[in-house]
Amino acid sequence: MKSFERAKRLLILQPQINYMHFEIRKLEQWQDVAAEILPQLKHNILLLKGNLGAGKTTFTQILMKNLGSEDEVNSPTYSIVNEYDSPKGKVFHFDLYRLKNIEEVYDIGIEEYLDNSFLCIIEWPEVYEEELHGLGFHTMNIENNGETREIEFE
Repeated sequence: MKSFERAKRLLILQPQINYMHFEIRKLEQWQDVAAEILPQLKHNILLLKGNLGAGKTTFTQILMKNLGSEDEVNSPTYSIVNEYDSPKGKVFHFDLYRLKNIEEVYDIGIEEYLDNSFLCIIEWPEVYEEELHGLGFHTMNIENNGETREIEFE
């Protein structure tokens, strides 16, 4: 399997639960990760977790290209939310790192974004995660181990 040679992966399918694990060593392998994950997106919320420099925005850039977007994708660290167009609809890219409490999350109008998007990608979602209870969403954890990145998606 060609993509297996480029990015080791483990796919376990259980009823209504998709779990994927990747280990990548090169920047080019993010393309393989995005190509595998995109068809698995069943919900319009994707939580991205990982330390600084783990590759959250890099993954988002490649995912947007795979969605057919020509928009320039940048980290929303200062803007808190960036909006992108794709042939499938609007994509909103959040960075909640600087938000200190749930009230600040609601102040940016996150519910309206969630209701009016094809996809909402949320970096540093911890401040908001409890509010998602009962909603469908995906989580992607990225761990930068220096030589490799371990990625888990469900």
